[in-house]
Amino acid sequence: MRVAIVGCGNVSALHFDAADNSPLAELVAAVDIKPERARKYAEKYGINAYTDYYEMLDKEQPDTVHICTPHYLHTTYAVEALTRGINVLSEKPCSVSDEEVRALQKAQKASSAQYAVCFQNRYNSCIKRLIEVRDSGELGRIKAIRAFVTWFRGADYYSDDWHGTREKECGCLLINQAIHTIDLIGYIGGDCRALTAHVSNDSLQGIIECEDTASMRMELENGVTAIFYGTLAHGSNAPVIIEVAFEKGTLRTEGEKLFSIEEDGSINEISLKSKEAGGRDYWGSGHPSLIGDFYDAVATGREFSTDAFSGGKAAKIVFAAYRSSELGARVEIDNTEE
Repeated sequence: MRVAIVGCGNVSALHFDAADNSPLAELVAAVDIKPERARKYAEKYGINAYTDYYEMLDKEQPDTVHICTPHYLHTTYAVEALTRGINVLSEKPCSVSDEEVRALQKAQKASSAQYAVCFQNRYNSCIKRLIEVRDSGELGRIKAIRAFVTWFRGADYYSDDWHGTREKECGCLLINQAIHTIDLIGYIGGDCRALTAHVSNDSLQGIIECEDTASMRMELENGVTAIFYGTLAHGSNAPVIIEVAFEKGTLRTEGEKLFSIEEDGSINEISLKSKEAGGRDYWGSGHPSLIGDFYDAVATGREFSTDAFSGGKAAKIVFAAYRSSELGARVEIDNTEE
């Protein structure tokens, strides 16, 4: 399939490498509004460089586009591609509002092409093993979940023209860094039906327009309560922690490691297969697996797991969290499909 990558910032390197290494893909174009960034990848991979997304679609007629742009463009670019019958793999978030999620879902249903949002941490070995344990029933049902994202982002990170802005990033901690963990809470424990959240800017006042810290109490549809805390004010990028309490034991992921917590309080690491190359220790290395799986789904016609409906659920949780914090009240989430 002919593949174009749109947006040539930091995360795009993983997409270019995965596409270049796939026997199912042929890289044809790099797109960025900054011509020097598009040229850098065009020269590296021997492909064409563009500064205009729509011009690239007209001239190259790709089969698949990877969307790695600032958040506010994700849905607009995805809907355009889906309308043309072009497959889409988008970096998170899939959308920046409930209205955009609905527009994206409508476009996916009407299109002959596939859509996916990039939640690569579902492919981490620790998460795969945790899901196996859950599905086997060996530890009984899930009783509770707690999760922690404690990272650092300073002024340098927000020195470009879009990070930290309501107009282009459309939020900060929750919609950017923490959305992966929010997705995993739902993936492990079930859909979120309601939540109560609080967001604040504790360390980046005057630097960003949005939140650097958040807490949530999530009510999942199966009766499980999930507690989330995240911050970008920690001072370092610590591994994400997700702890799942089952009836007969507790499992905890820390980064890409998995631990069993025994009744006596002892903690034992569970052996897993080696992680893949790429990514960063504190947020996972699953991009190559996810991209390869998406290409296979496109090639075989298999439905991909994180489409606009499944992948859109984490975004809807983020929007509900912002509303809850603004209102100071519990907010319900509608997960029904239109």
